[in-house]
Amino acid sequence: MIKLIGILIIIVGFILKLDTLAVVLIAGIVTGLVAGVPFPKIVEILGKAFVDNRYMSIFIISLPVIGILERYGLRERAAYVIGKIKAATVGKVTALYLVLRTLAAMFGLRLGGHVQFIRPLILPMAEGAAINRYGEIKSEDHERIKGLEAAVENYGNFFGQNAFVAAGGVLLIVGVLKELNYTVEALDIAKASIPLALIIMVVGTLQFFYYDRKFDQKYGIRTRSKKENR
Repeated sequence: MIKLIGILIIIVGFILKLDTLAVVLIAGIVTGLVAGVPFPKIVEILGKAFVDNRYMSIFIISLPVIGILERYGLRERAAYVIGKIKAATVGKVTALYLVLRTLAAMFGLRLGGHVQFIRPLILPMAEGAAINRYGEIKSEDHERIKGLEAAVENYGNFFGQNAFVAAGGVLLIVGVLKELNYTVEALDIAKASIPLALIIMVVGTLQFFYYDRKFDQKYGIRTRSKKENR
């Protein structure tokens, strides 16, 4: 059982909100040591895993580009443009992105990302729609909107990607099931994932419209009173 100590290290590290990469790295090294693996071999395993999955770090290349765009007002322009559309609401903006993100993932198109899309584009657009509709909103509702925009990226990516037969998640599922002696192909996984992708678009849209209703109830009276005073 001592070989499972890595799991305990990860749990404790996450509870204490320590650096994620450092916690995982320490957990891997400690697990290897208690399992009797020589330290040089542990380093070799970690290095091989990094090289085999180096494509996962390609997104880092986009960070300087996003930073430059934000520096020159991308967030402000996104909020300004959406603020000009009177019918725009937090729910509508978020639901539209959910549909686009899910469909893109279903066709294997790399559209989206918390860093590439949510922070510089979708979040400012949702906040701009809220400010345009209600005026100033409380900081707690700014945080709720941030949560919704983070969630919509997870919804679309997680449930949409498995509908693409060449997605990494699909290939992983096929590999695991075949090791367990289940006869399954990537196409079978993709077909089974399509209904889930459609369901999340409906459920997610209902959730976002529910928050529209909550915001309307919270700020609608104040908005109407301002109009009446004018």
